[in-house]
Amino acid sequence: MSVEAEPASGSADAPVDVAGNLAAVRAQIVAAAEAAGRAADAATLVAVSKTHGDDRIRPAILAGQRIFGENRVQEAEHKWPALKAEFPDVVLHLIGPLQTNKVKHAVKLFDVVETVDRPKLARALRRHMDEEGRELACYLQVNTGEEPQKAGVMPEEADDFVRLCRDELKLDVRGLMCIPPIDEEPALHFALLREIAQRNSLEGLSMGMSADYETAIEFGATLVRVGTAIFGAREYPIPG
Repeated sequence: MSVEAEPASGSADAPVDVAGNLAAVRAQIVAAAEAAGRAADAATLVAVSKTHGDDRIRPAILAGQRIFGENRVQEAEHKWPALKAEFPDVVLHLIGPLQTNKVKHAVKLFDVVETVDRPKLARALRRHMDEEGRELACYLQVNTGEEPQKAGVMPEEADDFVRLCRDELKLDVRGLMCIPPIDEEPALHFALLREIAQRNSLEGLSMGMSADYETAIEFGATLVRVGTAIFGAREYPIPG
């Protein structure tokens, strides 16, 4: 779902300096925030570890990274329970599409769901969170490009969806999330997401990936999702 458009050089078999890459990305995030007149810590990094194993995730944790993003529930179930037991302060975000039959599993493992994109899913999350006694933070995904193949509520339906999730279902809605079309200027989509968030009094904006996170920060991103710039080329296959 979160497609990184700027892969790091080298193959999946080449050595990757995860700690060095992580430091570079963090520095760029701070510089982008300061250039935009924002606080240095205004944007938080979500390190997208999808398809990567312990050999690349652990160096990031040891370098101080504590927020990670995964696309698939089943893959995360193979990788994260042991790591979260060892590093209990790790926060795991689901940044890929969530099927309703996977909600129970997601609620047990993840701490944040960034891809709440339809009423049926929102209701399933509410039900399973109540059953598990866990309250996950949520971001509502907006399909800013109105792409038929992409998940997310349409922009004109976003206000009603916010009301459903936040006011009726009492979800902990922290903000909005988007993935701009790959062939369009991302700034237009970041501006649209910011506008929708502002009129709904939402502060969180999850937007920006490896190729465009600096632009996203300029437009108010509070979360940026960066994978290949940290972990290098993706590793395949991963179970799930």
